[in-house]
Amino acid sequence: MIIGPKYKLARRLGAAVFEKTQTQKFNASKEKKNVKFSRPKSAYGAQLNEKQKARFMYGVGEKQFKNYVNDILAKKTGDPQLKLFEALETRLDNVVCRAGFGRTRREARQLISHGHISVNGKRVTIPSYKTNKNDVIAQRKQSEGKGVFATFDERFKDLTIPSWLSFNKESKEVTVIGVPQHNQGELMFDLSSIIEYYRR
Repeated sequence: MIIGPKYKLARRLGAAVFEKTQTQKFNASKEKKNVKFSRPKSAYGAQLNEKQKARFMYGVGEKQFKNYVNDILAKKTGDPQLKLFEALETRLDNVVCRAGFGRTRREARQLISHGHISVNGKRVTIPSYKTNKNDVIAQRKQSEGKGVFATFDERFKDLTIPSWLSFNKESKEVTVIGVPQHNQGELMFDLSSIIEYYRR
């Protein structure tokens, strides 16, 4: 997924959707931004903005993101907002990032693409791979102590992982033990607006 300057994109979207922009510097730049000539967005524009926030945050291309939503709407089972959140959160690149193997989703995708990550003992090189309950994600034995894994123990001391993941310190494995649950108030984007955008 090709993107432009992260600070510029994040300011345009009005949210720190990239790890790089989740800093005091970015917050300060938002406060200083001149909004004198800004115009209120239409309903369509607001929905588009929310969709873009989610896309850029998870690093998902437009075609794949659209397929996620269309598949969910076609099945008509469960809450589409929750299903979309699950689809994004259970992507392997997101799980690898949440578990601390990768410091950012972009780095997590690189680790997966280069064959450093295994799922249930088998190497997986597809960042969008969907993880399921009871899946075990780990660094491959051949990758131990290399690159970002060399400082993993130190980084994990201050890492907080979601409740639907469980980390085994001894084996350095992460197990999916539940289903991602979202709190709309804690998200940087509005799931209902995204669903309505694709229902047009």
